[in-house]
Amino acid sequence: MALTAGTKLGTYEIIATLGAGGMGEVYRARDAKLNRDVAIKVLPEQLAQDPAALGRFEREAQAVAALSHPNILAIFDFGTSAPESPGSAAKASTVTYAVTELLEGSTLRARLADGAWPVRKAVDVGVHIVRGVAAAHERGIVHRDLKPENIFITNDGVVKILDFGLAKANPGGAGAEAGATRIADTTPGTVLGTVGYMSPEQVRGVTLDHRTDIFSFGAILYEMLTGQRAFRGDSHVETMNAILKEDPPDFSTAALNVPGALERVIRRCLEKQPSERYYSAHDLAISLEAFSGASSTSHASAAFAAVADAGARSTPAKRPMMRPGIAAAIVAAGALAFFAGRATSPQAHPTQPDMKRLTYRRGPVMSARMAKDGTTFVYSASWDGSPRQVYAARSDSTESLALPYLNADVVSISSKGDLAIIQNRRQSSGYSRPGTLARATMTGGASRDVLESVQDADWLPDGSGFAVSHVVDGKYQLEFPIGKVVYKTDGWMSHVRVSPDGRKVAFLDQPIIGDDRGTLSIVDASGKKLSLSIECESTQGMAWTPSGNEVWFSCAANGLARAIMAGSMDGHARTVLRVPGSLFLGDIGADGSVLVSHDNERMAAVVLAPGETRERELSWLDWTQVNMLSDDGHTALLTEAGEGGGKGYSVFVRKTDGSAAVRLGTGAGLAISSDGKWVIAQKIETSPEQLVLMPTGAGEARALTNDDITHVQARFLPDGKRFIFNGYKPGKPPRAWVQSLSGGDAVPVSPEGVVVGLLTLDGTRFLARDLDGQRKIFPVDPAAGPSEPVRPLDPSDGIIRILDPRTAFVRRPGSDGAVQISRVDLGTGAHTPMLTIVPPPEAGSAVTGGISIVISADGRAYAYNYTATNSDLFLVKGLR
Repeated sequence: MALTAGTKLGTYEIIATLGAGGMGEVYRARDAKLNRDVAIKVLPEQLAQDPAALGRFEREAQAVAALSHPNILAIFDFGTSAPESPGSAAKASTVTYAVTELLEGSTLRARLADGAWPVRKAVDVGVHIVRGVAAAHERGIVHRDLKPENIFITNDGVVKILDFGLAKANPGGAGAEAGATRIADTTPGTVLGTVGYMSPEQVRGVTLDHRTDIFSFGAILYEMLTGQRAFRGDSHVETMNAILKEDPPDFSTAALNVPGALERVIRRCLEKQPSERYYSAHDLAISLEAFSGASSTSHASAAFAAVADAGARSTPAKRPMMRPGIAAAIVAAGALAFFAGRATSPQAHPTQPDMKRLTYRRGPVMSARMAKDGTTFVYSASWDGSPRQVYAARSDSTESLALPYLNADVVSISSKGDLAIIQNRRQSSGYSRPGTLARATMTGGASRDVLESVQDADWLPDGSGFAVSHVVDGKYQLEFPIGKVVYKTDGWMSHVRVSPDGRKVAFLDQPIIGDDRGTLSIVDASGKKLSLSIECESTQGMAWTPSGNEVWFSCAANGLARAIMAGSMDGHARTVLRVPGSLFLGDIGADGSVLVSHDNERMAAVVLAPGETRERELSWLDWTQVNMLSDDGHTALLTEAGEGGGKGYSVFVRKTDGSAAVRLGTGAGLAISSDGKWVIAQKIETSPEQLVLMPTGAGEARALTNDDITHVQARFLPDGKRFIFNGYKPGKPPRAWVQSLSGGDAVPVSPEGVVVGLLTLDGTRFLARDLDGQRKIFPVDPAAGPSEPVRPLDPSDGIIRILDPRTAFVRRPGSDGAVQISRVDLGTGAHTPMLTIVPPPEAGSAVTGGISIVISADGRAYAYNYTATNSDLFLVKGLR
């Protein structure tokens, strides 16, 4: 029923009609209690008569009202009342209504009438939309009907999302737009959403989650940038079919001047499978901020906006286990000029941060911390190819004092000036390198061991003990303090930092062991956890601000280059500093000054092909990882895990004679079959990670697995019909499994906690380390008998390849970064030296640090990775 001016609903008096449609009538009204104008939406009759729908609406309205987010339409009240018309004694039937804030402006649909928007304007509005969506998702509220009609822009430029929590009506009502929502329900089999902005799962009528809103937002942003709908057809059915099967037209044909990186952000939102979209709206917001005028609070970032935008047009990606490189030398040079204070623009803002360079040698900086005085800092580095060592220095000098702590990283400095260092890190997987926690001094005295198998640690504020990321029985756990477990994970944890008040500990929570993707998490002494849900593609380095209100951390949300981000206690994040290249946050001083490393590195691959005497470069793009050589040594399996490889990495095969590489698809390469015709790859963008079989020639890739196991490694078995892999189920330790290439369930073949080196002896047995850390031979069929110890191998022997039940290739570290390869008799332990690999001078000690070496079955061909890294430490003041 329509309400006339003067009609009262409870304490509200209707002033005028604002609009009407299938979702109810909306009125301007006066709130007599608070003396303000409000908007009242009278809900459709079919909703008011449905107790279940009405109850759900009331619960969601209460949750939205509690949000009080600036980008969500505020809900003030909810009720049921009989309208009282002026001058009428007749009693009308009751109506159900919602009271919201009154907005002056227009919908995004009306704003789109003039066509496509400029990139910056569209992204700025998009960021505000996503922030509102993210806030609602945190409360478990999914909009389910995002569209331009439900986005409102006030006359002051404030973006508001309408109808969060308001149930949707059948489109048959008067005034309903074509294709409006049928009903707001998440029950499978129910179709909901607006045609053209529905997600594929909405079209299918299956169960929805928060990622349906991410898809709808992608369609909205596409339309803002192009002036065209992402999915359209001559009928509703054709539009739905396009959503299920087609991709929107390329931006090159639909719009001008849209950065390639921004296009990739939108296309990720519009992935057909929810698992391939952004995991959360927070992640999406961080990605969009790179293109937004509000992406950084630092004037320094604005000074390099043009360079950063140019770099953003390259494909964003992340390496699984190595620190990222910089895409181009000119970008690195621009960053170095910026850090050195050589920016000459006359428009420089007077409050631009002050940056002082602290180191001038060649090599990688691995860690850096500041002492309480704010002028002394301690760091670890591998200068000029020498072993990793700890150094002390002052900000007023260019000289560094070498401390007697070799193969060590400094992880914390106590309030009394004592050091916490991690010594003798062992290679576990990628960045997962636990070692021995020890106490040391800046005066160079002998260190004292505290705890073994520690990834990272931090002093408690009073210097009485530590919080540690501790590896126990192969599993990572956070102890705060040592001995008190407050958090466990199936992944791993790094960069542990205790809050200034000693009540909380922050850490980088990383789901794939050894991979530096992850997010910032905070845990208190009771184990209560807060996570930012940003899922950085690369995250390394983190520190609390002196106030304890924020944690700053290094994060590449969608690409190679890490920026400095700030995470607040309410779970939100902002960008502090973004420059061309990659930043590594070391520490924050008491005065707010920041110790940061600017890194320039790349990963390369080298091969010695069969029958040749000289090595050649095997690298293809910017971050080439060599995974395996075929049995004959003529084909290499590569993973391009950098910017060139794209989101989710890329799998390539390349002939070792130097022929061009051939891209097989998205993922990380794991194994190549003995005949070289097939490759097993890991789809790292799925959760949990699954395996795919890819042909190296003609044919189509197909899924090998689809289960709840996280798959982390794999090898073909010699029979060519099965494969063996490492993996773990939720909450369970990793173990080895065997599965048929033709399908079926995976069969566990090792005890929990025992993972194979994926080096099978003869197809019936495999080599692994038992829970006691000893190398043993396990049968592929557990019923075949118990494990057997492998006695002849020295602990320093790293097995590269097993040829048969009695023979293996092993490596041992040599002098000056060289690696000695030998053939070993597994029965007698006799070593026969075969060759010595000497990496290029720029590689330093990288090869001996656990980076892979692969070798052919006859030992006549090999390949290996190395990283070339240079870091510069800077002391930055003036960041906010």
